[in-house]
Amino acid sequence: MRRLLMLVTTVCAVGSGLFYWVMKTELLDESALASAGIVLLPSPHVLPDVRLATVDGQAFDSEFFAGKWTLVLFGYTFCPDICPTALSELRQVYLALPPDARKLMGVTMVSVDPHRDTPERTQQYVSFFDPSFTGMTGNLAAVQQASNDIGLPFVPGDIDQPDYTVVHTGNLALIDPTGRQVGFVRAPLRVKELIRILPGLFAHSVSE
Repeated sequence: MRRLLMLVTTVCAVGSGLFYWVMKTELLDESALASAGIVLLPSPHVLPDVRLATVDGQAFDSEFFAGKWTLVLFGYTFCPDICPTALSELRQVYLALPPDARKLMGVTMVSVDPHRDTPERTQQYVSFFDPSFTGMTGNLAAVQQASNDIGLPFVPGDIDQPDYTVVHTGNLALIDPTGRQVGFVRAPLRVKELIRILPGLFAHSVSE
Protein backbone atom coordinates (compact mmCIF):
# COMPACT_ATOMS: atom_id res chain seq x y z
CA MET A 1 0.00 0.00 0.00
CA ARG A 2 2.81 2.38 0.86
CA ARG A 3 4.41 1.77 -2.52
CA LEU A 4 1.10 2.43 -4.23
CA LEU A 5 0.69 5.72 -2.39
CA MET A 6 4.23 6.72 -3.32
CA LEU A 7 3.51 5.92 -6.96
CA VAL A 8 0.31 7.96 -6.97
CA THR A 9 2.08 10.88 -5.30
CA THR A 10 4.89 10.76 -7.84
CA VAL A 11 2.48 10.74 -10.79
CA CYS A 12 0.58 13.71 -9.35
CA ALA A 13 3.80 15.61 -8.74
CA VAL A 14 4.96 15.04 -12.27
CA GLY A 15 1.58 16.23 -13.61
CA SER A 16 1.92 17.98 -16.91
CA GLY A 17 5.57 16.99 -17.15
CA LEU A 18 4.36 13.53 -18.20
CA PHE A 19 3.06 15.06 -21.42
CA TYR A 20 6.49 16.31 -22.42
CA TRP A 21 8.16 13.03 -21.52
CA VAL A 22 5.69 11.06 -23.66
CA MET A 23 5.87 13.52 -26.53
CA LYS A 24 9.65 13.60 -26.57
CA THR A 25 10.42 9.92 -26.04
CA GLU A 26 7.59 8.01 -27.68
CA LEU A 27 5.68 10.20 -30.10
CA LEU A 28 7.83 13.06 -31.30
CA ASP A 29 11.50 12.67 -30.55
CA GLU A 30 13.83 15.62 -30.26
CA SER A 31 15.28 15.15 -33.73
CA ALA A 32 11.79 15.25 -35.27
CA LEU A 33 10.90 18.39 -33.35
CA ALA A 34 14.24 20.00 -34.20
CA SER A 35 13.67 19.30 -37.90
CA ALA A 36 10.65 21.61 -37.68
CA GLY A 37 12.47 24.20 -35.58
CA ILE A 38 10.40 23.34 -32.49
CA VAL A 39 12.09 23.63 -29.10
CA LEU A 40 10.17 22.50 -26.00
CA LEU A 41 10.72 24.04 -22.60
CA PRO A 42 11.72 21.71 -19.73
CA SER A 43 8.34 22.48 -18.12
CA PRO A 44 5.30 24.59 -19.04
CA HIS A 45 5.51 28.32 -18.41
CA VAL A 46 2.50 30.25 -17.08
CA LEU A 47 1.74 33.31 -19.20
CA PRO A 48 2.39 36.71 -17.63
CA ASP A 49 -0.51 38.72 -16.22
CA VAL A 50 -0.54 41.64 -18.65
CA ARG A 51 -3.16 43.91 -20.20
CA LEU A 52 -3.19 42.88 -23.83
CA ALA A 53 -6.42 42.41 -25.77
CA THR A 54 -7.95 41.76 -29.16
CA VAL A 55 -10.16 44.27 -30.95
CA ASP A 56 -13.21 42.68 -29.33
CA GLY A 57 -11.74 42.74 -25.83
CA GLN A 58 -10.44 39.17 -25.43
CA ALA A 59 -7.55 39.19 -22.99
CA PHE A 60 -4.11 37.62 -23.24
CA ASP A 61 -4.80 34.80 -20.79
CA SER A 62 -5.36 31.06 -20.54
CA GLU A 63 -9.03 31.41 -21.44
CA PHE A 64 -8.19 33.07 -24.75
CA PHE A 65 -5.78 30.27 -25.71
CA ALA A 66 -7.92 27.41 -24.36
CA GLY A 67 -8.60 24.50 -26.67
CA LYS A 68 -5.98 25.28 -29.32
CA TRP A 69 -2.28 25.18 -29.94
CA THR A 70 -1.35 28.77 -30.70
CA LEU A 71 1.71 30.20 -32.40
CA VAL A 72 2.38 33.74 -31.14
CA LEU A 73 4.40 36.31 -33.08
CA PHE A 74 5.49 39.60 -31.55
CA GLY A 75 5.49 41.87 -34.60
CA TYR A 76 3.91 44.97 -36.12
CA THR A 77 1.94 46.04 -39.14
CA PHE A 78 4.63 48.34 -40.58
CA CYS A 79 7.23 45.56 -40.48
CA PRO A 80 9.01 45.44 -43.84
CA ASP A 81 10.09 41.80 -43.86
CA ILE A 82 9.86 39.47 -40.84
CA CYS A 83 6.12 39.76 -40.16
CA PRO A 84 4.72 39.48 -43.69
CA THR A 85 7.03 36.54 -44.34
CA ALA A 86 6.15 34.75 -41.10
CA LEU A 87 2.40 35.31 -41.47
CA SER A 88 2.46 34.19 -45.11
CA GLU A 89 4.29 31.01 -44.13
CA LEU A 90 1.93 30.40 -41.21
CA ARG A 91 -0.95 30.69 -43.64
CA GLN A 92 0.69 28.07 -45.84
CA VAL A 93 1.06 25.77 -42.87
CA TYR A 94 -2.49 26.37 -41.66
CA LEU A 95 -4.12 25.70 -45.03
CA ALA A 96 -2.03 22.58 -45.65
CA LEU A 97 -2.96 20.86 -42.39
CA PRO A 98 -5.66 18.17 -42.31
CA PRO A 99 -9.03 19.60 -41.21
CA ASP A 100 -8.84 18.09 -37.72
CA ALA A 101 -5.39 19.59 -37.10
CA ARG A 102 -6.40 22.93 -38.62
CA LYS A 103 -9.17 23.26 -36.04
CA LEU A 104 -6.56 23.00 -33.31
CA MET A 105 -4.16 25.64 -34.67
CA GLY A 106 -4.33 29.30 -33.77
CA VAL A 107 -2.09 32.20 -34.82
CA THR A 108 -1.84 35.44 -32.85
CA MET A 109 0.30 38.51 -33.46
CA VAL A 110 0.97 40.89 -30.57
CA SER A 111 1.94 44.32 -31.87
CA VAL A 112 5.27 45.67 -30.62
CA ASP A 113 4.34 49.07 -32.11
CA PRO A 114 1.28 50.21 -30.13
CA HIS A 115 2.06 53.82 -31.05
CA ARG A 116 0.86 53.15 -34.61
CA ASP A 117 -0.99 49.85 -34.32
CA THR A 118 -4.50 50.21 -32.99
CA PRO A 119 -6.43 47.01 -32.20
CA GLU A 120 -8.45 47.54 -35.38
CA ARG A 121 -5.38 48.00 -37.55
CA THR A 122 -3.63 45.00 -36.03
CA GLN A 123 -6.62 42.74 -36.61
CA GLN A 124 -7.13 44.00 -40.13
CA TYR A 125 -3.48 43.29 -40.89
CA VAL A 126 -3.44 39.69 -39.65
CA SER A 127 -6.84 38.97 -41.20
CA PHE A 128 -5.35 39.79 -44.59
CA PHE A 129 -3.26 36.63 -44.25
CA ASP A 130 -6.10 34.53 -42.84
CA PRO A 131 -9.44 35.49 -41.22
CA SER A 132 -8.79 33.03 -38.38
CA PHE A 133 -5.63 34.83 -37.26
CA THR A 134 -5.95 37.25 -34.34
CA GLY A 135 -4.15 40.46 -33.42
CA MET A 136 -3.53 41.92 -29.98
CA THR A 137 -2.19 45.19 -28.65
CA GLY A 138 -1.68 46.98 -25.35
CA ASN A 139 0.44 49.79 -23.99
CA LEU A 140 4.18 49.55 -24.59
CA ALA A 141 4.99 48.56 -21.02
CA ALA A 142 2.54 45.65 -21.12
CA VAL A 143 3.81 44.44 -24.50
CA GLN A 144 7.42 44.59 -23.29
CA GLN A 145 6.56 42.72 -20.11
CA ALA A 146 4.85 39.97 -22.08
CA SER A 147 7.60 39.67 -24.69
CA ASN A 148 10.39 39.59 -22.09
CA ASP A 149 8.60 37.04 -19.92
CA ILE A 150 7.91 34.79 -22.89
CA GLY A 151 11.49 35.10 -24.14
CA LEU A 152 10.87 37.09 -27.32
CA PRO A 153 12.19 40.57 -26.46
CA PHE A 154 12.23 43.52 -28.85
CA VAL A 155 13.77 46.98 -29.09
CA PRO A 156 11.11 49.72 -29.27
CA GLY A 157 11.28 52.06 -32.23
CA ASP A 158 12.13 55.74 -31.97
CA ILE A 159 8.70 57.26 -32.45
CA ASP A 160 10.24 60.69 -33.03
CA GLN A 161 11.71 59.45 -36.28
CA PRO A 162 9.61 59.16 -39.45
CA ASP A 163 9.07 55.63 -40.74
CA TYR A 164 10.82 54.12 -37.72
CA THR A 165 11.29 50.37 -37.44
CA VAL A 166 11.13 48.05 -34.45
CA VAL A 167 13.84 45.45 -33.90
CA HIS A 168 12.20 42.12 -33.08
CA THR A 169 12.57 38.40 -33.63
CA GLY A 170 10.75 36.13 -36.03
CA ASN A 171 10.71 33.30 -33.49
CA LEU A 172 7.28 32.22 -32.28
CA ALA A 173 6.02 31.24 -28.85
CA LEU A 174 4.18 27.92 -28.70
CA ILE A 175 1.15 27.99 -26.39
CA ASP A 176 -0.66 24.78 -25.45
CA PRO A 177 -4.45 24.24 -25.14
CA THR A 178 -4.36 25.09 -21.43
CA GLY A 179 -2.86 28.50 -22.13
CA ARG A 180 0.71 27.79 -21.05
CA GLN A 181 3.85 28.41 -23.04
CA VAL A 182 5.49 25.07 -23.80
CA GLY A 183 8.16 26.09 -26.27
CA PHE A 184 9.30 28.06 -29.29
CA VAL A 185 9.31 27.70 -33.05
CA ARG A 186 12.51 29.08 -34.47
CA ALA A 187 12.74 31.37 -37.48
CA PRO A 188 13.03 31.08 -40.39
CA LEU A 189 9.99 28.82 -40.40
CA ARG A 190 10.41 25.38 -41.93
CA VAL A 191 7.06 25.15 -43.65
CA LYS A 192 7.23 21.58 -44.99
CA GLU A 193 8.51 20.19 -41.70
CA LEU A 194 5.88 22.05 -39.68
CA ILE A 195 3.13 20.68 -41.90
CA ARG A 196 4.48 17.20 -41.24
CA ILE A 197 5.07 17.52 -37.48
CA LEU A 198 2.24 19.73 -36.19
CA PRO A 199 -0.65 17.26 -36.68
CA GLY A 200 1.12 14.80 -34.38
CA LEU A 201 1.79 17.50 -31.81
CA PHE A 202 -1.76 18.82 -31.90
CA ALA A 203 -3.22 15.32 -31.51
CA HIS A 204 -2.03 15.00 -27.93
CA SER A 205 -3.78 16.64 -25.01
CA VAL A 206 -1.88 18.03 -22.07
CA SER A 207 -2.11 15.86 -18.97
CA GLU A 208 -4.36 17.40 -16.34
